[in-house]
Amino acid sequence: MKRILAVVLVVAFAFTAFAQDYDPEKIVSAEIVDSQINVMFTFPAGMHQTLQEDLFFIDVDEVNGITFEPTIYPEGKKTEDGYIEYHGTVTLSKKFTVTSDFSGIPEITIYAGFQICLDTGTCFMPEEVEFTLPFEIEDKADSEAPKESTSKVLQFLIMAFLGGLILNVMPCVLPVLSIKAMSLVKQSQQDHKQILRNSMAYTLGILVSFIILALVIVILKTSGEMVGWGFQFQSAGFVTALLIMIFVFSLSMFDVFIIRAPGMTAATKASSKGGYSGSFFSGIFAVLLATPCTAPLLAPALGFAFSQPPAMIFGIFILIGLGLAFPFILLGFWPKAIKAIPRPGEWMNIFKEIMGFLLFLTALYLLNSLYFLVGGANLINVLLYLIILGFAVWIYGRFARPEFSKKKQWIATLIALIIAIGAGFMTLDYAEIENSAEGSGHYPRDWQKFEPELLAQFVDDGKPVFVDFGAEWCLTCKTNETAVLFTEDIEAAFKEHGVQMLRGDNTKKDDTIGEWLTKFKRAGVPLYLFYIPGQEEPEVLPELITKDMIYNLLDKLD
Repeated sequence: MKRILAVVLVVAFAFTAFAQDYDPEKIVSAEIVDSQINVMFTFPAGMHQTLQEDLFFIDVDEVNGITFEPTIYPEGKKTEDGYIEYHGTVTLSKKFTVTSDFSGIPEITIYAGFQICLDTGTCFMPEEVEFTLPFEIEDKADSEAPKESTSKVLQFLIMAFLGGLILNVMPCVLPVLSIKAMSLVKQSQQDHKQILRNSMAYTLGILVSFIILALVIVILKTSGEMVGWGFQFQSAGFVTALLIMIFVFSLSMFDVFIIRAPGMTAATKASSKGGYSGSFFSGIFAVLLATPCTAPLLAPALGFAFSQPPAMIFGIFILIGLGLAFPFILLGFWPKAIKAIPRPGEWMNIFKEIMGFLLFLTALYLLNSLYFLVGGANLINVLLYLIILGFAVWIYGRFARPEFSKKKQWIATLIALIIAIGAGFMTLDYAEIENSAEGSGHYPRDWQKFEPELLAQFVDDGKPVFVDFGAEWCLTCKTNETAVLFTEDIEAAFKEHGVQMLRGDNTKKDDTIGEWLTKFKRAGVPLYLFYIPGQEEPEVLPELITKDMIYNLLDKLD
């Protein structure tokens, strides 16, 4: 009993001693710098703050004309129990954007909450400090500032256009572009107006797709979702739908079927003369296949766009679309260039079938991405569905041809649709696919899974670290990993220099990786970081990397 009483007295004395100097307002200080509210918490030695957003937070009263972003929490120390703790001085930040309808306020009220705990485990009552800061929007009279701002915006706009232009030579876009080139060959005997109209229809398909994509980005961004370039490829449902379209398109290259509405032969012949719808949908396919690729110059422009108001997001995306469509715009206005293309002949059928095999390879790439989204068991169901779908389009192609009666054409079409749709309901369970965790995460050989706490530990220990943020659906990432990062000589060089190798797999949506992409102003993967001991900031590599780049970085460790 005496021992228990002694412990109680010691604890009470500790609380009393701390309470004498414990002033919540001395724990917290704040400032507003560069459109960002920073609140600094200074916790005494032997004490800490646990990451609980309902107890450890900063908040601001709503102000008309100001948009506040979610609170930014720094990295903390992960305990054995899985909690995140903060010691010493910690800064929570909240960025804000001032819109055109802001009428001005003299000051702003900030609320800071925390709950101090002893390292021995005892926690004090939660505290909330309220204070005000003067709020002034600087109106710089210096004429150079607007020029620099305009110059920066113009730079990113140019990068967006050039990035879209370079997308034309990326491997994920080549299949559709090749098919479109074949279409232009067929049109080479037509008048210039027909060629121009088809080129404009192709361009329109691209622009409409990019405008829709920008609209989705704006809506999700407004709702607080963290989105990036290629985000739709993190959805198993989207990848499955795109896979189906590519697979069916591949079968059409081998004349398994020709798309025609029963009884609409005259309309089919009329549309085949101009092929505007075909050109339009070719543009849509080009965009669908382009989004998993991040071309050089495109990533910085997208990173800039995702941090801007809706109007700038639309502007950036439209310029990317114009860059992607630019070669065909040139052909539309300068049709003489088509004369360099060989005349139509039997070679075209061979070329078309080769493009069919190329599209099958594209389907294989989508299947590989789908595997890492849904796992092997669900992938078997997808493969089964593709076989049944192939049978359905064969029925359509074999029995819905113009030589059959309209009745037989309609019956064949309905049977094909029933088989295709019915099999989809039986084999494709999107809810199960989206929630499946199997297959997510790919860490070859000595690569470790990226964790901010693990990275912080390596950096604190003075170890060099290479971080690879990628995804299975990102062809640029796969090219860099296959040709550079995952090769035996580069991995041996990493080991020789004691480099810790971390990989962040963003195949499925990962909010942590999304935060790091935002931190380094990237709209999507890939992102490569190299931490050199003694340097505060990591070296940021470009989207396309070479072995020489890695060796040059390793030389800095010697």
